[in-house]
Amino acid sequence: MEINADFSQRSLLHTPQLDWQDSPMKGVRRRVLDRVGNEVARATTIVSYAPESHFSSHVHTGGEEFIVLEGVFQDEHGDFPAGHYVRNPPQSSHTPRSDKGCTIFVKLWQFDLQDRQSVAIDMNTAPLEPDNSRQGVQFNTLFQDDRETVRLEQWQAGAMVSLDTSGGAELLVLDGHFSDGDDKVETLSWLRLPVGSDIQAIAGPTGARVWVKTGHLRFTEQEKARLP
Repeated sequence: MEINADFSQRSLLHTPQLDWQDSPMKGVRRRVLDRVGNEVARATTIVSYAPESHFSSHVHTGGEEFIVLEGVFQDEHGDFPAGHYVRNPPQSSHTPRSDKGCTIFVKLWQFDLQDRQSVAIDMNTAPLEPDNSRQGVQFNTLFQDDRETVRLEQWQAGAMVSLDTSGGAELLVLDGHFSDGDDKVETLSWLRLPVGSDIQAIAGPTGARVWVKTGHLRFTEQEKARLP
């Protein structure tokens, strides 16, 4: 199965406007942003857990990262309320659930298979520092390795923001909005920028809080090839 799988193309999706699709597990639905593969897939998805829903215990052979957007996500490693960013590296396992329901943004099979670093950060309290190379931008580096950089960024109102897209970029707006040319990128909009593309982001009148991932789209063909 391939959905929005041409990574040489720019993609902008306003995720609240997408239809929900049932998953194989009762009470768990998803909005697919991109996908290569069937139930084991390289995928970027919005996932909704109904109250008291769960997935069976499983191993993340290709790794998993997610942001809790609403509610509280839970597994045997803890409770993760809205605003948490979590990385479960390749070969990690868990039994995800949500007693009261939650919504998460999740990416699967997009790690270096040798990565073993777990991350769990509350972005609500993560300290921000000024980006001296970009006026009006503050940031917190959530994760960085040779493949990618993942940051939480706060863009001041009216800031004109550049990004390093030499390895591609992916953005999820957590609050506020920005414009990119004729496009308005709103809260919970997802923007994927191919390798070497241009962006002319201008933060809206209330600014924008954005999850930004760069560098990783250089490896999409490798990730597709290693799927079982």
